[in-house]
Amino acid sequence: METAEFLQALENEGRLLAAAAEKAGTDAKVPTCPEWQVRDLLRHTGAVHRWAAAYVAEGLTERRPLPEPAALDGAELVDWYRDSHRLLVGTLAGAAPDVACWTFLPAPSPLAFWARRQAHETAVHRVDAEAARGGAPTAVTPEFATDGIDELLLGFQARPKSRLHTPEPRVLRVRTDDTDAVWTVRLSPEPPVTTPGASGEADCELSGPAEQLYLALWNRASVPTVSGDQALATLWREASAV
Repeated sequence: METAEFLQALENEGRLLAAAAEKAGTDAKVPTCPEWQVRDLLRHTGAVHRWAAAYVAEGLTERRPLPEPAALDGAELVDWYRDSHRLLVGTLAGAAPDVACWTFLPAPSPLAFWARRQAHETAVHRVDAEAARGGAPTAVTPEFATDGIDELLLGFQARPKSRLHTPEPRVLRVRTDDTDAVWTVRLSPEPPVTTPGASGEADCELSGPAEQLYLALWNRASVPTVSGDQALATLWREASAV
């Protein structure tokens, strides 16, 4: 996907998140994040939007802590979230393609990184807001979902802080039914090593439509289909949070 597509997704997802949060109310529980209420979701996501926007707007080259969440609630908090989202979208849309700033996952450019990362950040938390509101979540395209799985496997879970470890080498396969995307995740006492494609035999395979698998791998839904060693599916559910 291109940066412009991620920016469009980010804009749409933020609008949907705000609308769902407004309808649910800030007191509502978030079933997909049981320790949160909607106010926690808005404060977190809005703070992340402002944090991300600052790197691009100010050309920051070192990691900064997240800003303190807004001490607001109710309608004022929803409005603050909308302002945070508009700030982020406007900053990314107006940035120079060669802007230089800090990032934390491999990407073609810092702008491409932040557009992609914030699109998926917002999409996942939009699902949280819609879970609090009730009713079916808004769909994402198979292409967007497949990209999100790719970012999770080749980006987040490749970092030294990943908790996906096994005492002995094991192989986990992840496969989408509708985009023909496949990843091979090699587990060991070290951080996972993921390669695109189906290489060698797998001890367990997680598969299903890209959108359902995307939500499942972000622990927002159940894995559609698990074949092979169920313990590796349990390991993902228990240890993959980022």
